[in-house]
Order: sequence, then C-alpha cells, then structure tokens
Amino acid sequence: MSESPHARPVSASQSERAEIIFPGDANPLGNLFGGRLMQFIDLCGAMAACRHSRAISITVSMDHIDFVAPVKVGDILILKASVNRAFNTSMEVGVKAMVEDVFAQTLRHVASAYLTFVAVDKHGERVKLAQIIPETDHQKRRFDDAGRRRELRSGEVNRKKDLRAKLAPEWHV
Repeated sequence: MSESPHARPVSASQSERAEIIFPGDANPLGNLFGGRLMQFIDLCGAMAACRHSRAISITVSMDHIDFVAPVKVGDILILKASVNRAFNTSMEVGVKAMVEDVFAQTLRHVASAYLTFVAVDKHGERVKLAQIIPETDHQKRRFDDAGRRRELRSGEVNRKKDLRAKLAPEWHV
C-alpha cells in the first residue's frame, strides 16, 4: 500500500448523472425496474468513489437502499453521489435518486442508497485513501453516520462468518 495521501473535501468527490427512462428499462406497469435503478446508483456511486480515491473503485456492498417512489417511463432520473467517509482503503458513498419535473421545475425523491467501495491500483492491490473533510453540517452528520454504519456492518460480517463456519460441514456432501 502506498503512503497516506492528503485529505480532500467532500465537494471534490461529488458526482451527478442524469438518465431518461425508456420502455426497455421498465416493467409492464411502466415503472423502472429496481435492478436497473440499482445499476444507475452503482455507476453514480463509482464516479464519486473514483474521484475521491483517484483510483479504480470496486463495489463491495450496497448495504442499504430505500425505494421511496416509482420512476415512470419518460421520467428524467437525476442521481447525486458523494463520499460520506473514507476509511483505510474503503469508503462509504451515499447516492440520492430524484425525478425531475421539467415543467414544474421540481425534484421528487425516489430512492437513496449507501454503498461501500474499495480503491485498488491497476494490479488489484488496495490503495490507501485520503481522508474526507466534511465542510457543511449536513456533510458532518453524514460523516458521523457513516462511522456508525461501518460498526454495524462489521458486526454483521463477523456474525455471518461465524454462521458459515458452523454450517460449513453440513454443506459438504
């Protein structure tokens, strides 16, 4: 792993993506498939992760997603992402998805997600990350919340490892 880079502000990682929803993206009711929305979220999150890490960023998990409202064929989907917190080689990215009403000039919240990315070099080796500098009260809250979510994820990962170890002999036939 390389030496620790300097800290960077949240604003340096912020990314935005826009999509028009077409019939091929939707179910028979004309609503965007949840998996397609997850793909858009992952792509926007990866842009923010790459901007912060200045390296290849690989999705490790999408541990929380809320589908708040449907996205219809013809809607303009706006996704906004930023790094909430950087740890040693992983980072949490928050992504918010909204639908833009171009006539009323309003945004309607449709989904939010938290993703974890790991930064790697061209050989697949982990890269040490710059820390995040939260600049606003909102960013400071997201920074603190990301630390709490990391603790919860860590406990869940350990619980699953223990469960797999206990069940492993049963799975071998």
